[in-house]
Amino acid sequence: MESSPAADKILLKSGILLAHEGANVQVLKGYDLLIEGKEIRKITRGITPPPGARVVDCTNKIVSPGFIDTHHHLWQSQLKGRHADHSFFDYMVHGNLHSYNYKPDDIYWGQLAGCLESIDGGVTTVVDHSHMTYSPDHATAAINASASSGLRTFFCYTAIARVKEWSSSRLEYDDEVFPEWWHTQLESLLRSQPFGDGRVYLGLGFDSWKLPKKEIIDLWTKCRESGIKLFTTHYVGNATGSVDVKWMSESELLKPDVILSHVTGAPDEDYKIIRENGAFVSSTPDTELQMGLGYPVAFRDDIKSNASFGIDCHSNNSADILTQLRLGMQHARAIEDDKRVRSGSYPAVNIKVQEAFNLGTIQGAKAVGMEDKIGSLAEGKLADIVIFDTRSPAMVCAVEEDPLAALVLHASVRDIDMVIVDGKIRKENKTLTPIEVREAPKFGSDKQIKWEDVVDEVLASRATIKKRSESQSADAAREELYRRFSGK
Repeated sequence: MESSPAADKILLKSGILLAHEGANVQVLKGYDLLIEGKEIRKITRGITPPPGARVVDCTNKIVSPGFIDTHHHLWQSQLKGRHADHSFFDYMVHGNLHSYNYKPDDIYWGQLAGCLESIDGGVTTVVDHSHMTYSPDHATAAINASASSGLRTFFCYTAIARVKEWSSSRLEYDDEVFPEWWHTQLESLLRSQPFGDGRVYLGLGFDSWKLPKKEIIDLWTKCRESGIKLFTTHYVGNATGSVDVKWMSESELLKPDVILSHVTGAPDEDYKIIRENGAFVSSTPDTELQMGLGYPVAFRDDIKSNASFGIDCHSNNSADILTQLRLGMQHARAIEDDKRVRSGSYPAVNIKVQEAFNLGTIQGAKAVGMEDKIGSLAEGKLADIVIFDTRSPAMVCAVEEDPLAALVLHASVRDIDMVIVDGKIRKENKTLTPIEVREAPKFGSDKQIKWEDVVDEVLASRATIKKRSESQSADAAREELYRRFSGK
């Protein structure tokens, strides 16, 4: 049973709507927006509330489409705080590898906390590259948590390099990348999707590019023919380097249903190939700039038409996508100005805030193949909406000058008053609403729990995971990772 923290009809009255006309954002002041069920039914001035509708006064509030995060690892909540000064390999050793120490119950609470943090930050859709599949139960726990949260997600089922043993002296991987249970569960999920009242879709996360090419082609072809509509992979030129987009194109794997995360340090020809095949990239500035992955590429002229933004690791940084948009935009502006100054010209700002806003909304919708359903405020689209309070200390005066600038340059999580996903209110009065869980450890199904309950469980899980890792050597893990990445 899905929780229903909102009426079937919701009328947002007298808001400042950020609506799209193509790629241009139209500021509609004093407009109403009517939600019926899951959809936006009407946008105009002076809508009379239908019988039984809940009316939300949006005077002095910005009404925005929900933000779309196209690259995230939602399970990592218990690892937050440990990566403050970590580069890529440190993150792998002290973060990513610790999926080995997660039991299915830990996955549930980590995943649920990650989903709720996304909602809190105004994100309504997430592409979840779920690289923690140590067993069928791990994947099931993650799907149940995503469904419980109220978030719209693509659960990108991933075959991972699984640790077989991690002790005080060594780390050893399991040689079998695709165990039989992985294929069996994939087939079951393909038959059962979507989940969570239609909000949780199945995708494929894939990073096993060293496998025989025929095996890769067969898997991708099977998934496409069985109804998977989204594929995602990591591409970091100076870290992974194993994604060959030219081969993907020639093998007809590179299509509009593919998102390549990062795509930093790639040759110019690769951006051209990605763009010509209609695939998308996802930039995640916080992790890319910190971990030595390279410069964010979303604003490059040769790829920005096929770009979007993601969070990557909320264990490393917040799930506030506005921060990612702002950081990526300002970095790109700095790169442009540096070129101008070096050539003897004056600084100028050619990258506009509208571009950043679009990369987090309508461009993200294009990336996940749902431009006709999400990413903008329009009649007939799904009601994924974020409402900002413009009277906060951060936002005051900004909206009177430029509502779009107020949102992109001044807003933060604390200014988000309400979040609606699929027509249901998931955050209200700046507080997450209770959720109705399914198959939750300790709570079972159909029980309503609050954020405070999630806090208790995820903190207990964190302590357990840390205890399991006490005898594991970080040096042994680092040595094995260097060996695997160098191919020696």
